[in-house]
Amino acid sequence: MIRVAIVDDHAIVRAGLRQYFSDQVDLKVTGEASNGREALELVRKGDIDVMLMDLSMPDQSGVDALAAIKARAPDLPVLILSGFPEEHYATTLLRQGASGYLNKECDPEEIVKAIRTVHRGRKYITAGVAELLADGLAGGGDKPPHEQLSEREFQVFLRLAKGETIGHMAESMSLSVKTVSTYRTRVMEKMKLESNSDLTYYALKNGLIQ
Repeated sequence: MIRVAIVDDHAIVRAGLRQYFSDQVDLKVTGEASNGREALELVRKGDIDVMLMDLSMPDQSGVDALAAIKARAPDLPVLILSGFPEEHYATTLLRQGASGYLNKECDPEEIVKAIRTVHRGRKYITAGVAELLADGLAGGGDKPPHEQLSEREFQVFLRLAKGETIGHMAESMSLSVKTVSTYRTRVMEKMKLESNSDLTYYALKNGLIQ
């Protein structure tokens, strides 16, 4: 039996997935969460084999939550189920430890297949993501600027783009203001941008924030 945790801020999405999984003989939903903090709490309890997690959530984005979960439970497979198209996030999140990336438009059968795949210790790569990864290997120079950021830089970039202050970021990420400022400088240099509003415009234009 594969114990699954569903993390999504929409109760109707969780209910739909739970209902679908209940028809599968080898799946059992053992936890639900509506944000990143609750997801981490589920990881602490430890009654799960695979976590299925949305990206866009209140309080803490799936990007931040993934980093925190992998720090606490590096071997727990985390499958990202997102409303964002694959080309926006998939390769970045796979590099940051996600076991797979699915778009919410996909068939529920594919989610079940992905859960079984990552539970066996393998990555679940859709044809679309495989193409993106192959493109990345073939022409590294064509990568969009945000894919050149490290995991921490990417987190800082998204938070800045959403208008979060450096002080608030330092507190919630348990870093010093100086460290966050250094990350901000690196992000600006790598992405060749001048201001926070440039970051916001880039993130909106590339569908990285809603």
